[in-house]
Amino acid sequence: MKKSLLKMLFAATAIAWIPGFAAAADKVVMATNWLAQGGHGGFYQAQADGTYERYGLDVDIMMGGPQMNNRPMLPAGRIDFLMTGNLLLSFDNVRNDIPTVVVAAFFQKDPQALLAHRGVYEGGFAGLAQAPTVLISKDGQFSFWRWMVAEHGFRDEQLRPYGYNLAQFLSDTSIVQQGYATAEPLYAAAAGAEVETHLLADNGWSTYSTTLETRWDLVRDNPDLVQRFVNATIEGWYNFIYGDRTAAYAAIMAHNPEMTVEKLDAEMDQFARLGIIDVGGAETGGIGAMSLARVKAFHDLAVSTGIIEAGAVDLSKVATDEFVNKGHGLDIKKKLTGG
Repeated sequence: MKKSLLKMLFAATAIAWIPGFAAAADKVVMATNWLAQGGHGGFYQAQADGTYERYGLDVDIMMGGPQMNNRPMLPAGRIDFLMTGNLLLSFDNVRNDIPTVVVAAFFQKDPQALLAHRGVYEGGFAGLAQAPTVLISKDGQFSFWRWMVAEHGFRDEQLRPYGYNLAQFLSDTSIVQQGYATAEPLYAAAAGAEVETHLLADNGWSTYSTTLETRWDLVRDNPDLVQRFVNATIEGWYNFIYGDRTAAYAAIMAHNPEMTVEKLDAEMDQFARLGIIDVGGAETGGIGAMSLARVKAFHDLAVSTGIIEAGAVDLSKVATDEFVNKGHGLDIKKKLTGG
């Protein structure tokens, strides 16, 4: 009996060492919060170039969009990772006892911005407070607008609803509107308008963006899987930013046919010009880097400006830096950039 068991163990070990043999990959479902675009490129790159596969992961990317709210699917266990917008959404989860946690922050700056017609207002961001009309979405009115009023002199009488199109802005050069810095400025330019883009992040709006959430139970019970997914995605971002994006572009366009190579190139140029991804903490900690002190600082900003109530959020449940800040991927950047 003992000899039989030893033979079985030896056979299993021998099979594991056969070239090309691999154990079954862990199935992972990752979801985005909007239609596929360049801002999701690191995920698509890691899938398209086989990085996830090399980390023993079989990853499906589930695209978000106007008709697809992927957020409730994470706590329900239907997805394993969710690409989110900014930390306010994570604060809200904790406030509502939803057991999710941020494990990486792929954008060091939030691309949320204000757009103005070039030359209309002097004084940079501060000058926009003189605009008679500022178009802000409903979500924005309950978040960054409150900060703009409290800290930058904007007034509620300026406020008008933003309908997610450029028609009003293009028809009246006195109007200022919100926009995603890698999208609306490009659309406005295509329509013939010369615009100035003012990142909220460059004026004190200190949230991380394109954060990655998972469930606390996955962090507790399978930290190895979380680490592999984070590491593979970090590598995906480095290869997407500095390497060959061809396969990732194809995957993005397959999910979202409205995207083109020209649009994606223009978007990535904006990311580089505005310094969104590989800046700040990412320069030493690696893409995805996240400071818990900065998470707290943004929480304090949100409290002081009336966005959230003091004591409503247990910060220990918002984020963990267990999986980032290790310099992972910096060797890839060095190899691809030669520096």
